Amino acid sequence: MAKSILIVDDNPNMSSLLSEMLEVFDYQSVRASDGSDALDKLSDTEFSLVITDMRMPNMTGLELLREVKGRFPDIPVVLISGYAVSDVQDDTESVKPDGFLAKPFMMSDIEELLNSLL
Repeated sequence: MAKSILIVDDNPNMSSLLSEMLEVFDYQSVRASDGSDALDKLSDTEFSLVITDMRMPNMTGLELLREVKGRFPDIPVVLISGYAVSDVQDDTESVKPDGFLAKPFMMSDIEELLNSLL
């Protein structure tokens, strides 16, 4: 059975694109529109990885990172941002993400991330 990845992004076009990219590498994905939706899905389904956008309404990607690491510490979490890694590193000092994808990302970035974390 293929590993399942939770994609959390309030932009349906971005989550759809990422989902299609993951399919190329034979990974299933489930999409959540925000942090609350993601936490509900994490409670109901087993995931191998969470990929979340940094900037979302209601709950930021950093807040979701802290929640996931607190509740499901064995699940790797990757942050996606249109900002440079150095711009968000200070914000992630208390809880470290397992990976980071800078927009725009390419298929090779996804492949490298999957190979290193899964």
